[in-house]
Amino acid sequence: MNTLTRPARLAPGARVAVVAPSGPVPEDRLQAGLDILRGWDLEPVVAPHVLDVHGAFGYLAGADADRAADLQRAWCDPDVDAVLCARGGYGAQRMVDLLDWSAMRAARPKVFVGYSDITALHEAFAVRLGVSTLHGPMVAAADFLKNARAQDHLRATLFAPETVRTIAGGGGLRVLVPGVARGVTLGGCLSLLAADLGTPFGRRSARGGLLCLEDVGEETYRLDRYLTQLLRGGWLEGVSGVLLGSWAECDDPDLGDLLADRLGGLGVPVVDGFGFGHCDGALTVPLGVAGHLDAAAGTLTLDEPALS
Repeated sequence: MNTLTRPARLAPGARVAVVAPSGPVPEDRLQAGLDILRGWDLEPVVAPHVLDVHGAFGYLAGADADRAADLQRAWCDPDVDAVLCARGGYGAQRMVDLLDWSAMRAARPKVFVGYSDITALHEAFAVRLGVSTLHGPMVAAADFLKNARAQDHLRATLFAPETVRTIAGGGGLRVLVPGVARGVTLGGCLSLLAADLGTPFGRRSARGGLLCLEDVGEETYRLDRYLTQLLRGGWLEGVSGVLLGSWAECDDPDLGDLLADRLGGLGVPVVDGFGFGHCDGALTVPLGVAGHLDAAAGTLTLDEPALS
């Protein structure tokens, strides 16, 4: 697996576009997130449809075409240095094929941040643009607004990425399979990765990758189904190592056994509880950057900073 093009880091005064590719955004949380960005000496620009709600499907932040237009316009704007997602939810899959990927390839690479449902876009940016992205907190997400650790780690990644080249997991680390592995980071929300399998531009394999997985609100049998689908589809063949993040609202005591059962046979290092995803103090993890995983130490060390 090849590394991807790293966008440039941000500097004070940078213009950052805020978009809503998935679910509807509460205005009060959006304003609180914008205040945090302004406190970082950034200039946030809110896309036109961020506060929209779809007329028929209230789980969508407006029409598919409008959400796609907001993202494309922000990415292609030469005066915008980063595109930050307001929240996840559901909807990125519905609009990803409405984007003009030729126009987006012609634009300069820039920072792109989000997680959860945004996994569909992380994969698309990797496959269609060859650009690395950041699996990290979102502007209007409660776990970002109320948690200094999440804010501080994202801010360091954006402005001084060399200070966070080593990403250390939290206190709840569990080594499922010991060892050290090298590879290129990829991944995100497990259910979204499974849903992408077999789509026209979906990644064909995680071979050579350090795979980052997390999810929220899923019953154990559903997580079993997603992992089994990736296994049966051959998607996990040749993966170098696995980092497991948070499993918020997946409160089954058998979850650890399931993860060991489905992933332990890969013959690669696997560590759980790494502290990214749907959790308090979520770490920002670059996707598309080479590094090495030390399962026993609970560290992911990047070969070079997340941003250039």
